[in-house]
Order: sequence, then structure tokens, then C-alpha cells
Amino acid sequence: MTHFPKSTGRAWLSLGSNIAPEANLRAAISALHARYDNVVVSALYRTAAVGFDGPDFLNAAAGIDSDLDPQALNDWLHALEDAYGRDRSGPRFGNRPLDIDIVFYDDLILEGSGHLQIPRDELRDAFVLKPLVDLAPRLVDPRSGRTLAQLWKAHPEHDDPRWAQQGDTSRIPA
Repeated sequence: MTHFPKSTGRAWLSLGSNIAPEANLRAAISALHARYDNVVVSALYRTAAVGFDGPDFLNAAAGIDSDLDPQALNDWLHALEDAYGRDRSGPRFGNRPLDIDIVFYDDLILEGSGHLQIPRDELRDAFVLKPLVDLAPRLVDPRSGRTLAQLWKAHPEHDDPRWAQQGDTSRIPA
């Protein structure tokens, strides 16, 4: 059995939506602000769907100081996704009104129920990594020992101009 810290932990989240993405991300960010103090949110990035044909996604990252352990936070985030119509009965890759994953929780490395995996393997995807770099470039990935800025600099999409063009203009206010 895994034991989690009882005190506050810093969680870094990946948020995405391709069904009414502006409204659903605005609602998710509002819910984070209603539940947590000291929420930081990145700019939004529009990206193509990965693993299936579908509308573009809007992706962002957020940082929160959570009083919940990682499993309880994951459960809370799943309930938030469900409240906005997330259907988990379909294929793993598909359209979704809201997708929120814990990418990092302090410097933990763990797996749990409900597809909890920290750090998330999706950190390899630019749509997860780039918004996190915007918020926490010096954050160290506990698996690789590299900062997010170092991971982004080595990423194959690092020099793609679309990442630089989107950052400052797509922020959704809470």
C-alpha cells in the first residue's frame, strides 16, 4: 500500500478539451479557483487531436497547492470531468469535454487506481510539456532528473513556430 503525504503538496495538472473547449476549460479553471488558493494557469494552446480524428483540442496547464493526497486529488478531478460530461465507456482516445491529469505531485513517482500515473507519460507530448514549461521551467522531472525547460529544449517540436505564436494570446480568464 502506498502512503501519501498528509500536508499540502504542489500538483501540476494538464487540462484539455475538444468539445466546447473554451466553455469547458473556463469552467474547469473556475472550479480549481473555487476549491484551491494559489492556482496558476498557463496560456492555452490549440493542437490537433492525437490518436484519433476529431476537432482540435485546447490545452493548458495549472499548478495548485492541494490538501488532497494524489489519489484523492485524482478522484476529485475525475468527478469534475464527469460533471462536464466525460464518458469513460468509449475508446481511450476520443473526443472529450474535459480531460485533467496530474502530471506531477511534488517529486513523487507513483501509480494508482483511475489511471493515476505520476509523472504522466504524456509529458513527452508537446501539448502537455509546453504549457507546463510556461509555468514551471525549473521544475525537475523526478524520472529523468531534467528540468522542464531542458526537456522542452530537447523536444522535437521545440522550434515549431506555432508554439511561440500561441502562448500570450489564448489565455482564458478565470
